[in-house]
Amino acid sequence: MALSSILRRASSSVLPLALRSVAAPRSFHHAISAAITTGKHNFSKEFNPGFFLSFLRSYSAAPARDSADVSLIRVLQSEIKCAEEDLENYVDEIPEEFPFEIQDNPGERTITLTRKYEDETIKVEVEIPDVTAEGEEEDEAGEDDEQTRQESSLPLVLSISKDGGVCLEFGVTAYPDEISIDNLSIRKPDSSEDLLGYDGPAFQDLDENLQKAFHKYLEIRGIKPSTTNFLHQYMINKDSREYSIWLKNLKNFIEE
Repeated sequence: MALSSILRRASSSVLPLALRSVAAPRSFHHAISAAITTGKHNFSKEFNPGFFLSFLRSYSAAPARDSADVSLIRVLQSEIKCAEEDLENYVDEIPEEFPFEIQDNPGERTITLTRKYEDETIKVEVEIPDVTAEGEEEDEAGEDDEQTRQESSLPLVLSISKDGGVCLEFGVTAYPDEISIDNLSIRKPDSSEDLLGYDGPAFQDLDENLQKAFHKYLEIRGIKPSTTNFLHQYMINKDSREYSIWLKNLKNFIEE
């Protein structure tokens, strides 16, 4: 009787311990499982797939963009060096007998020449030569001659005005050692409107003696081969200077 009572007391004290020892692992694994589940839940809430993909794209694109920029800058540096070497061979020393003042603004395709001749004000707009030959149907030798001639041409717009009066405006093309008058008109000063509404016939249709007289008229005012030959070389040099400045501006933009 006493023995059975002792066994009952022992079993009653051991059983809760056994149950606790069995329950403890379940509680630990449950806690781990719950933590993982909660972490997954929070990660899925905070994770933004679009942002992640955008980050990957920008990370992969940046090296490619930087490489392209570095390559472009290297080529620009090489081209700038060549352009500056070409400029070293050019001399823009103005001849003493050159009759005009030169206004040359960087970044512009034209220069402006001005002078006073007795009671006249003479202004000449000079444009960088266009080296593109006109596509005319000629034999091969003829095309070469035309190409050389066109490359050597220099377009001018010349206006001669007097105080309070109208002005004469000439369209001129200068070739080596030759001046060609393309057109002639009478205009109001600083106005695109015609004064008389009639520009006269084409210059080439004028009487030959009248054409010669106008050529002489321009010559004594400074429009002659010695002037235009210098201007041609000056404008070729200007084209090279403008190209060098343009390249440097491009390089500065890429580097910023």
